[in-house]
Amino acid sequence: MHGYNEPLRIEEVPVPEPGPDEILIKVAAVGMCRSDYQLLDGYFKGPFPVDFPYIPGHEVAGRVVRLGSEVPDTVDYAVGDMVVVNPSWGDGTCRQCREGNEQLCSGDGRWVGFGPQGGFAEYMPVQCNHAIPVSEEAAKRPELLAPMTDAGLTPFRAMKKLRDTGKIGPDRVVGVTGIGGLGSYGIQYAKLLGGGATVVALARSDNKLDVAKKNGADYGINVRDKSTEAIQSELEDLTGSATLDAVLDCVGSEQSIPMAFDLLGPEGVVASVGLMSDHVGIAQFPFVGTERTYLGSFWGNHANLVEVLSLAEKGLVEHDVTKVKLEDVNENLEALGRGDVVGRLVIVFDD
Repeated sequence: MHGYNEPLRIEEVPVPEPGPDEILIKVAAVGMCRSDYQLLDGYFKGPFPVDFPYIPGHEVAGRVVRLGSEVPDTVDYAVGDMVVVNPSWGDGTCRQCREGNEQLCSGDGRWVGFGPQGGFAEYMPVQCNHAIPVSEEAAKRPELLAPMTDAGLTPFRAMKKLRDTGKIGPDRVVGVTGIGGLGSYGIQYAKLLGGGATVVALARSDNKLDVAKKNGADYGINVRDKSTEAIQSELEDLTGSATLDAVLDCVGSEQSIPMAFDLLGPEGVVASVGLMSDHVGIAQFPFVGTERTYLGSFWGNHANLVEVLSLAEKGLVEHDVTKVKLEDVNENLEALGRGDVVGRLVIVFDD
């Protein structure tokens, strides 16, 4: 990356040297996220400014090829092992880090692919305490491991927040908006953590709804060009309820958030992980007058990532992954920007 609003350039660069407390990994697979597109178009240049030239890529799995001189003997991996990279590197001293939420670091935190050099390259240095080893069986499919560090992780944390509100259960209806990379996992977590709630996918294309149903959604509604009243009518026909008790929003747009609140019933709750817009607006009186709740949820912590990797290894998570080549990175980023991608695109490097 040589500047904002410019295509990435594929170049030969030196293999990085790991720092004393770092390891060097040979990247096996790296997921492509819409936030990679947003990094290029300048969306993050305020909170996450980078120095050019810069290598993006935050969903990373790879094999350890070298250990730094001060990596402790107590790490539970060795050269040759496959690891996934927890992308949130906190400073370890602030309150959020001490509580285990390094992704919320209020000090000198760093986020892979938005500061430290990322995984759109064959080799990458990683802080040793943020590498999580996986079994050799799981290592056979690195393209399934890499997306778990964001697409698989982010909706999991948000769904746990929704569960902990006590507003979902066997007599409740949960909506998931945006069935892309995150939403395809979000549907599954709504089924796994929803306590028997009815799960409804809300998307703007039928092919994305097909993915949602394959991943466990009880129903799907195509919301493109539909009024709130039309969506409510369809929702009532399908579920017996014209409102939702909880919404996991994986879009974060000026359209999706107000729609979620328009569909919400009294004491309903929205958890938002999407970042498509800078600002969204909701009607104030219904929000206050029916005691609704709006939760932000950002990425996930180390423990959350270990949990989703365990779910995946036990076969409890389905993946919608398409393997792509590094040389096609720019056209795939453009497709992500347009919202054309179903599931997750993952760059795979040859062994």
